Amino acid sequence: MQQGHDPRNDNLLININGVLMQRDVARISPFDSLVQGGDGVWEGLRVYPGGIFRLQAHLARLRRSAQALSFTEIPSIQSLQQEIARTLEANDMHDGVHIRLTLSRGEKITSGMDPRLNQSGPTLIVLAEHKPPVYDRSGLSLMTSSVRRFRPDMLDPKIHHNNLIQSIMAKIEANAAGCDDAMMLDDRGFVAETNATHLFLVSGGVVRTSRLVACPEGITRSVILEICAAEEIPLAQRDLAQAEFYAADECFCTGTMGELAAVTTIDGRSIGRGEVGPMTTRLSACLSQVIASECEPIGLPCGSQPSHGETPS
Repeated sequence: MQQGHDPRNDNLLININGVLMQRDVARISPFDSLVQGGDGVWEGLRVYPGGIFRLQAHLARLRRSAQALSFTEIPSIQSLQQEIARTLEANDMHDGVHIRLTLSRGEKITSGMDPRLNQSGPTLIVLAEHKPPVYDRSGLSLMTSSVRRFRPDMLDPKIHHNNLIQSIMAKIEANAAGCDDAMMLDDRGFVAETNATHLFLVSGGVVRTSRLVACPEGITRSVILEICAAEEIPLAQRDLAQAEFYAADECFCTGTMGELAAVTTIDGRSIGRGEVGPMTTRLSACLSQVIASECEPIGLPCGSQPSHGETPS
């Protein structure tokens, strides 16, 4: 993992409900649903020189998740784009930036879990940081977590919600084991994903990944599926056992935060030759090409100006 302090982020302006605030004073209410119960949805976006990669897909997923949680008010795609653009412009950000976009059910009139206590509208947070992809491209180590992913009838993984305690508990186990991340199984014992990314294996020239049974839809995952189709690379989506990963020729993970990164060790076992494999290298290069060609420009609507502490009209 390559996350750490970046001095360029010391004076960030963070956008909360359209108001841009210095990071050391940016706060939400203790009555906000995020604080009360993790009641919110989120997206991770990455900014490249040409714009944001697959912005519309990310924003559509955010809105679908909010609809599934029965938010009474959900910002439009246009308003979400505008607040992202204002935040990037205010921070003079153009490349190498990760955005954490969070939408909560909003502030409650008193503490409690009943959504009827939310009467002020949602809380939108746009947090943009200077942050390169967080994974070491030379190869990651995973361990299998004891924490299982829910199946859809327990908690639908298609809802990209802020209840991340499963992932955090799995990450704690990975840290204790001295590994980069944790591989997580579903309730049947098949591999779901890691605590933060989707997993793929390569065996006999075939790329394989788990079905979307106990893991969320992935934007980067979907791009890899498209690349395999375009490049005529054999692909299979099915239930995958731990033993199949142990015996794989290659393994890699995908996600917005880390793009595509090789996995070279799982539970102390070297995967393939224990190094970045040729299929991983090929798909990584293809992903870079897709990103370069499909970034979506984002800019302020004519006449809009960033706010530095005043609620926009």
